[in-house]
Amino acid sequence: MYSAPSTQPQHTNWWIPGAAPLDPSPVGVQQALLQLQRPVSLVEMDGQMCAGLDGATLRGIHPPQGVAALPLHAYVPALPIHSLGSAEFRQAHGLQFAYIAGAMANGIASTDMVISMARAGMLGFFGSAGLALPEVERAIHTLKNELGDLPFGFNLIHSPNEPALEMGVVEMYHRYNISLVSASAYLDLTLPLVYYRVKGIHQDASGRIVCPNRVIGKVSRIEVARKFFAPPPEKILRVLVEQGRITEQEAQLAQHIPVANDITAEADSGGHTDNRPSIVLTPTLMALRDAYNEKYNYPRPLCVGMAGGIATPLSAASAFAMGADYILTGTINQACQEAGTSPVVRNMLAETQQADVTMAPAADMFEMGVKVQVLKRGTMFAQRARKLYETYRAYKSLEEIPAPLRATLERDYFHATLEEAWASTCSYFQSVDPEQIQRGEKDPKHKMALVFRSYLGQSSRWANAGVANRKIDYQIWCGPAMGAFNEWTRDTFLAQPENRRVDTLAWNLLVGAAYLTRINWIRSQGVTLPSSLQRFRPMTPEQLSALLR
Repeated sequence: MYSAPSTQPQHTNWWIPGAAPLDPSPVGVQQALLQLQRPVSLVEMDGQMCAGLDGATLRGIHPPQGVAALPLHAYVPALPIHSLGSAEFRQAHGLQFAYIAGAMANGIASTDMVISMARAGMLGFFGSAGLALPEVERAIHTLKNELGDLPFGFNLIHSPNEPALEMGVVEMYHRYNISLVSASAYLDLTLPLVYYRVKGIHQDASGRIVCPNRVIGKVSRIEVARKFFAPPPEKILRVLVEQGRITEQEAQLAQHIPVANDITAEADSGGHTDNRPSIVLTPTLMALRDAYNEKYNYPRPLCVGMAGGIATPLSAASAFAMGADYILTGTINQACQEAGTSPVVRNMLAETQQADVTMAPAADMFEMGVKVQVLKRGTMFAQRARKLYETYRAYKSLEEIPAPLRATLERDYFHATLEEAWASTCSYFQSVDPEQIQRGEKDPKHKMALVFRSYLGQSSRWANAGVANRKIDYQIWCGPAMGAFNEWTRDTFLAQPENRRVDTLAWNLLVGAAYLTRINWIRSQGVTLPSSLQRFRPMTPEQLSALLR
């Protein structure tokens, strides 16, 4: 059944049974270890390993005379799921659990998803990137009405080609008192981001600096992380003062706070990613966190969470074992019923394997050559997006594109002439950022970029809406985590898309992480458990409710 340490000739620890009977079966041992709020003693009875929940432990070569004691081989303390991660992080954001559902763009991280996370004691970010301001405004009203004081946040994405849109989003967040954002895809700090963070900063009656707006940065490069963990740059603060957006006092107080108290180490994820290995990236950012905590001595300690590749209990347990203050999931949430996407996409994701992903040009940073990770199985989006980028690099204008290639683009990509595609693009930017149209009329290269970006931008919306005649063009942001999740849930109730809900996934990852952590503690004490006990299978909502109650 199990193996005990072979190098220990005699027992030095003993266990005195309590009132609860001992069950030597694998199921009995597993059920005991799943009682995460209670410590467990692994003892030997009649040559079999049992898990004791009551009783008392004794240290000594021999038990006292007349005491019916059993050899104690391993002991694991309680590990309730609310103790995973950082207490400071949970307290700062009003959470019960150190778990975030990330802000997948175009409303894929929907209001339903955010509501589900908040009611579960976790944190969800609405995926506002790529949406028009009226759509974001509707989401704000929905979440404020539904959640009240429960924690939630919105995305704020770096928009180097549309700075006016980025500032418009920030101004809306200020207007509606959205006090928490997930800052993603930032290559450098921007005026709108710093403006969001420092507007309204003040001192209370005791002289403590109060910053009403909080930022959780999502980064994969240490040079960007350094900027998030440091106070806002003086030159940006000066510009904000000159523009009248902040006061001189706000600029002075801003020099004593970080741009972001929390940073998510984004490893190999869906969407914007540098494909960094988490085992390399996360410790690097944690070392930076510790150095900057010491350097700046902020009132609230800096935190580092982990994202990218977290799709199974073992990967969640690994993140917490590395010292992650919290974990963030993304790709797997897109496969849930609450996600703002179509049933056809959920079915495609349910069939995804780890190798079914690839990199493709990003719509929002097309000209810069920035890429996003997407699903390649069942869609030609990645190949077509790369072809558009190659065409953009090779020619100076739409008119220079050779006739055969032009015909292919019009027939297969745009389903319209390039002139009609430009007219449609103008219609979009007329309400979003009219300056882009003026630039395009003056600069043929920029005009071509806008038209090509229109295909990239619409491809995600076609997927979300499930447009049938555009399935081959679907852009579905996806990392290899989806394949790992599907493998873990194979032949279980979670294999079916209709059973996937964000809170069920979150509870399973947290409970499984705590359980597998306890298993590893046992192994570190020299006890090898049967392989059937070293796995955690998905639990139904009813099972989770009974366990956590």
